[in-house]
This record gives sequence, structure tokens and C-alpha cells, in this order.
Amino acid sequence: MQLAHITTHTPHLVRALEALAQRTEHQEAAQNLSRELSGITVLVAKKFTNDRTADGLLEAFYLTVGCISLGISRTDTSDSSESYLTFLLQHGAEHVFQMGFRHIKELSSLPYLAFISDFDRDPFEQQRTVKLLFYRICRADPGSTWTGDDLYKHELVDREKNQKTIAFALWLRKKHFAGPVKKSDLDANAVIAIAVIFAILGDGRIVARTGQKEIEDMIHRARESRPDIEAGWNELLIKTPPEFQPLLRERMDEYRNTIVKKILSKASIKKVIIAIQESYAGDEGEVDYD
Repeated sequence: MQLAHITTHTPHLVRALEALAQRTEHQEAAQNLSRELSGITVLVAKKFTNDRTADGLLEAFYLTVGCISLGISRTDTSDSSESYLTFLLQHGAEHVFQMGFRHIKELSSLPYLAFISDFDRDPFEQQRTVKLLFYRICRADPGSTWTGDDLYKHELVDREKNQKTIAFALWLRKKHFAGPVKKSDLDANAVIAIAVIFAILGDGRIVARTGQKEIEDMIHRARESRPDIEAGWNELLIKTPPEFQPLLRERMDEYRNTIVKKILSKASIKKVIIAIQESYAGDEGEVDYD
């Protein structure tokens, strides 16, 4: 697994203010920005920190700096202090702050994991997620470096992948050979794993949920018939919508020399079932070996 590359730099808002200080006539613009930043900081303190203590106001100011910086970073503005300043003066600090916070809220609506549960739909938990992301990404000390924009980009990529994984799993559930699976909780990676593993039989079925007896039967059939694995997988690929095919191929490449080899080996069926349950089927497989 490759580690994400995170860069550190001065917050965009600080760079914009530094550019403003270089202008000969900047008093009026500076005063207007100062009033806006003060007002935003107080509002942030009331909602997220504490507007009655110096520490609370300072923390709110750090969040304000980062959120405005995030708003600037997510635009097409060229990477220069003067461009940041022009954008900030054109749109106003409050509007840019709202832009940044909207990105945080949109990010929070994407799944942190490829898993769905009733807990995730709880309004209190949703608010808590927004606050956690706001702190993690937007807190920026103007006297130090900041990584929030890179953190946001990497988090967005991960969550969009999780969203696609969930969408694919839901599609597989609808196509389940025994009828749509309607269980409210969803372990999306497990659904995909089950579908890929059962597709080696090449019998045309899409399996999105399974149990101990079904897994045992699949292993017996695979060992007796020695099916054409690639043919079975190609059959599943053809049925799969194009937007999900890269994800499906990724799983096939991963399983080809791991669990599939174990299924076709002479390892005990009990050990193979346990391996499938522990590493692949997750909450989507009802396995009960003592």
C-alpha cells in the first residue's frame, strides 16, 4: 500500500494577506477583511469552540484561516499570493469561508468506509462527522504550515472510491440469484468478494450474500469440476455496468492467486471456509463453524 504524499505550505489566506500588505494603498481593504475575519471567527467560536474564552476564540480563528484557505484552494485560481488576494477581495471572506465549509459538508456526506449501517444515518453522528472533518482539515495556525488542502484531496479520493464500492455492492444485491438482498446494513467489500469468489463456478449466478452450506457446496463443486476461472469471471464482467468493471477487475487480480488458489487446493474445507469468512465474506456471510 502506497502512502499518500502530503505537502506542507503556508495557508492560502496568509499568503493573500501577505500580498495585501505589499500594496501601497491597502488600508481600506485590510480593515474590511479584518472586520469580516473577526465576524466569522466569532460565529465559528459560537458553533464549534467557545466564544467566551480566549482559547476558544483562538481555536475558532485557526479554523477560520483553514476554511477560507480550503475555499481558495478548491478554485481554479492560479497558485500565487496575488491571485489568492484578488479572489478573496472579489468574493469576500465570508463567501469564501462558506465555500470551504460547503466542501467539508459535501465530503462528510461521502462514506468514510465501504460500509452502511443505521448508525451512519443518525443526525447526531452526521453532525459529529462534519465537526471532526472541519477540525482535521481546516485547523490552520497562520504562523505555521498547513496540509489541509492535501488532506482534503486524499480524503475525497478515498471516500469517492468507497461510494463507488457501495454502489457496486448495491447493484450486486439487486441481481442476487435468489432475489434482491434487502438487509439494511451493508458490507460492500464483502458483497463484491462473495460475488467474485462464487463467479469462478461459471454457472451464471450472481451471488451477493451467502452462508456456510453455500460456501461448502461452492468449494466441493469447484474442486470436482475444476472450472475455467477466467471464463466465469468474464461472464460476470459482461453483466456488470462499465463504471464498476475496473473495481471488479481489481478484485479478480487480487483473488486470483490468493483465495481462489486456496479454494482449489487440498486445504481442508473447514480452513477455507474460515479464511473466506474472516478475510472476505465479513458481515455478508453467515458462517458458523465451531
